[in-house]
Amino acid sequence: MGKGFYISKALALACLFAAVGVLATIVALSVMYAQERSKNLQYLPTPTGPNTTSTASTTPPGPKEPWDYYRLPESLSPVRYNITLWPRLKPNPDDLYIFTGHSRVAFRCVSKTSLILIHSSKLKFKMFDGFHAVLTGLDGAVAPALRETWLEVATQYLVITLNAPLQLGSMYELYTEFEGNLSDGLEGFYKSQYVEDGVKKVIATTQMQPTEARKAFPCFDEPAMKAVFHMTLIHPHGTVALSNAMNYDPINITLDGESLIQTCFEPTEIMSTYLLAFIVCDFAYIRTNRDADVLVRIWARRKAIEEGQGNYALEKTGSILAFFQNYYNSSYPLRKSDQVAIPDFSNGAMENWGLITYRETSLLYNPGVSSNRDKESVTTTISHELAHMWFGNLVTMKWWNDVWLNEGFATYVSYLGADYAEPDWNMKDLIVLNDITHAMTRDASVNSHPLSSKEEDIQRPDQIYELFDTITYSKGAAVLRMLSEFITETVFSQGLHTYLEEFRYNTTSYKDLWKHLQMAVDKAGISLPHSVEVLMNRWILQMGFPVITIDTQTGNIAQEQFLLDPQSVVDRPSEFNYEWFVPITWIKSGASEQQYWLLNKEATNTELVIGAADWLVANINMKGFYRVNYDEENWDRLIAKLSSNHQDIPVINRAQIIDDAFNLAMATKVNITLALRTTTFLNKDVEFLPWAMASRNLYNFFLMFDRSEVYGPMQVCSLSDPCNLVQLQRLYNRQGRLNVNVSYHNRTK
Repeated sequence: MGKGFYISKALALACLFAAVGVLATIVALSVMYAQERSKNLQYLPTPTGPNTTSTASTTPPGPKEPWDYYRLPESLSPVRYNITLWPRLKPNPDDLYIFTGHSRVAFRCVSKTSLILIHSSKLKFKMFDGFHAVLTGLDGAVAPALRETWLEVATQYLVITLNAPLQLGSMYELYTEFEGNLSDGLEGFYKSQYVEDGVKKVIATTQMQPTEARKAFPCFDEPAMKAVFHMTLIHPHGTVALSNAMNYDPINITLDGESLIQTCFEPTEIMSTYLLAFIVCDFAYIRTNRDADVLVRIWARRKAIEEGQGNYALEKTGSILAFFQNYYNSSYPLRKSDQVAIPDFSNGAMENWGLITYRETSLLYNPGVSSNRDKESVTTTISHELAHMWFGNLVTMKWWNDVWLNEGFATYVSYLGADYAEPDWNMKDLIVLNDITHAMTRDASVNSHPLSSKEEDIQRPDQIYELFDTITYSKGAAVLRMLSEFITETVFSQGLHTYLEEFRYNTTSYKDLWKHLQMAVDKAGISLPHSVEVLMNRWILQMGFPVITIDTQTGNIAQEQFLLDPQSVVDRPSEFNYEWFVPITWIKSGASEQQYWLLNKEATNTELVIGAADWLVANINMKGFYRVNYDEENWDRLIAKLSSNHQDIPVINRAQIIDDAFNLAMATKVNITLALRTTTFLNKDVEFLPWAMASRNLYNFFLMFDRSEVYGPMQVCSLSDPCNLVQLQRLYNRQGRLNVNVSYHNRTK
């Protein structure tokens, strides 16, 4: 019901003035809209990627040697790393911030080979008798002599060829010493700078996802190459060292005549390289009580901690952790959860296992300065990252082509965790505004992409980075929410439990999740028209989504791919011909919700026929990832119902009607006049979502005219009716207090 969210004066004035003013000139603007839209379409970007026709390729023949490929061979499997790093927090004579280190990686030979490939990028190695590394055998194995070593810069490898093959099943250890620069680019092992009380301070911190661990130490830098990490950090007095695991007691040492601290850490759980993290800083922290089951610490700049900016995050982390332990039916797998606010951080946050890093605005909350929107952002971001502790960290995707499974899932359940932490905020509804409608906008383009790509199509680091987008996070969340709705949330969580239990400390693909959800569906006796895998493959293996057109006079129902530009051509092939298995839900004239599966391009269902005084609204609470269009008669009745008694239609659907209408108008499937009419009930509605959706769409509508001769008169018209002030006063008297955020969140990792 959105009872925790209210309407700001600025937003209400802008929205209501815009709606009333625009409606006063609807006919003229409808004509102008068509003209301006036609002009704007001329400047849409030309499709690229698989939808672009290209000339004959002049690319040279493909790679020939193993080190020319971006993927590691499957001949070696890492078991454990012993890593020591010493970051310098002061520049050297060349004004560079460097780090030095050494690493031992123990690995097993799982396929006979005379080649070792290990990732390395931008590291300078100490040479040992002309080689970049030293190889020894473990557990009685004899290591073959090295033949040649070199750095393959293009594919980011340290290449080691041997005089004889490694033996199947034997264990070996590779030792290296190296030096690197603390990056200025906020990735790998990098320096973060800030000023506190007029003093410039430098910390060393990390961001390894997706392919940056290789810039900190040589490693098998792929998610399936899980191992145990033994970390040691050397750092100056007055600083503290953090990593994924708990630390042992620090000791004083002397290196190169400098008095330093050496902090060793307990071995980590078996984990992927991209989840490794370490920090050297002078931060302060607050923590949970000593009798807490899990140690939670919030780290930040000393002044921020002194001002209490970490208190809210500490308060909510415990309740969100408790929620996910119950939701997954699985205990938190670590002893501690450190959460650190980094002054320079490229993402919203990063789910490093046991050492989560955040942008400051995503973790800190200052009651005297921050807004309610900031508090909401902190809650959802913490929830997103803690969701990963199981889904993504304990169980990890085999390769980056399925990163949507990690990020889409965490985005979806982040709203569940946040709703538990702040039950008065009705957080579950906000996924519609913050994620689902944004995903629809992005996915209604021929330049979109499927959620799950073919593994062979995602090889290079740049291809991996491109996957961290709105489709992966927001559409991934939307389709998983849809799945959870039609199999029920209880059955969904039961399937997650068995999935996590079978694959803990291992890697999977989306098919493994479908299998366990199917097991839960079968156990619960839920009837579906097809298996979970068959139903869901159409949503993840082809891009786009459908618009469902319902004729309430005949009961005819049809689907087609929804595209904002109706003149665009989809060149990307789909084995499903851009048809979906669609769970259609609806209510009519206040009756109970009903459901129907649309399994073909068209069908007829007489239950969708309405009487002379009835109305019908479909996709209840926007559970399905699709838009809805109706016959003209039903549109008129919905608008009339909104005007006479809007509360008969669920609040999310009131927002959906507005958003669907404006997007259908953009796609020329309905007239813009109809879209504008869907906002006329707002003078009676005090709920957040319909206002936020109207604000967004009317803003975009106004922008269509920003270079036309009517833009100025529109602005004047929207502010010229004094009657609006009376209506807003009524709204405020009922509402009591006001605070609204309609901005789109920074994407969390």
